[in-house]
Amino acid sequence: MIEIEDKNRFLINKIINKSNSALLCLVGMIAGFLCSRVLCSISTFLFGISMLWGINPKLWFKNKWWLLGLAWVVFYALSYFNSSNKALWGIALQIKLPFLLLPLAFSYMPAFSLQQIRILTISIGVLLVAGACYSVSFLITDYYYIMTEYRVSHLLPTPARGDHIRFSLAIVLYIIWAISVFKLLANKYLQIIVGVCITLLFVYIHILAAKSGLVSLYVFVIIYSIYLIFTQKRIIGLIIVLSVPIIIYLSINFIPTLSKRFNYIAYTFEMFQKGDKSGDYGDIGRLYSYKIARRIIKQHPIFGVGTGNMLSEMSLIYEKEYTEIPKENRLLPHNQFLIVALGCGLPAMVLFITWFFYPLLQLRKNKESFYFFIVWFLLFIQLMIEPALEIQYGVLVFLFFLLLQKQLLAK
Repeated sequence: MIEIEDKNRFLINKIINKSNSALLCLVGMIAGFLCSRVLCSISTFLFGISMLWGINPKLWFKNKWWLLGLAWVVFYALSYFNSSNKALWGIALQIKLPFLLLPLAFSYMPAFSLQQIRILTISIGVLLVAGACYSVSFLITDYYYIMTEYRVSHLLPTPARGDHIRFSLAIVLYIIWAISVFKLLANKYLQIIVGVCITLLFVYIHILAAKSGLVSLYVFVIIYSIYLIFTQKRIIGLIIVLSVPIIIYLSINFIPTLSKRFNYIAYTFEMFQKGDKSGDYGDIGRLYSYKIARRIIKQHPIFGVGTGNMLSEMSLIYEKEYTEIPKENRLLPHNQFLIVALGCGLPAMVLFITWFFYPLLQLRKNKESFYFFIVWFLLFIQLMIEPALEIQYGVLVFLFFLLLQKQLLAK
């Protein structure tokens, strides 16, 4: 009897130590995302190793979602043979390696206790608020210069090496996470702290005025209000959805940075209607990148052009037909699905799409499924307008919040 109790105690301590390691590494990932790529990489590696330590590799192959991810990453590896620029091929493949590690690591991560969920939620919230304060400090110390920059679509400096797209998206995904676990905080003071974090980050998103962040935020708000309406909280849902146009109107008129940003977007649309091809105005360059990429994919549908040759193949058409677009505005297609097809071929894109949609098979009629779906949907929008998975921070934000929300879905 004593031996059994000792074994049980050992197993419990092992699980607790493993979950504490996971908690520390997850917080380290976000801290690294904000200020240090080295810390981000080390935390990711340690998380993967600590979660998979002692797990028989034969069990990995029972994870169908991981196998689908492995399959489309293998296509990236095989594109070596039709990539003349091996350096770019190597970078593209290296960035995909977390897809081979993190989904498995999260699947073997012990369920967090309520105390660990509280620590994780508050830690990430405080880190993101600190990052937002750092960003706003530039507006406070040099207001007139920053406002001049907003006239030409140069936004506030942000953490994550100035990647305002990923930073603003991380904030929105954190807000969703915090709301999804809000009742689990089960402490008035902790709920006040998290509520303050959510409020400050909500305001900051409007001050930063990054399009991707704002679109993600309001897509969530609208869908969340509809969800409340259909879950017997009709009055709250109606109040939220009716307040959206009021908040947007007041924000545009009373937040100077957002006002400048809105005016620039309107000007961009005007230039697009006039047929401008310079790529100097916001999203016009993206539209031309889609057009060129589709042409190349039609010419190389099976194997693509190789991930190391994507930029050179795009540049050939830019040089021949779009000489008026400066070199700095000649973009790869700002769509992850087109990127996969361009570099690796349509079969790889089909595998990628299958992998991306596969987690939806786990959805049920419960609130955990709703929160997972909205995170998934916002990431889907991101992949439609950005080559997000060709960037280290894009991969981190994508996998971190999708897999974190997936943990609630699975438990």
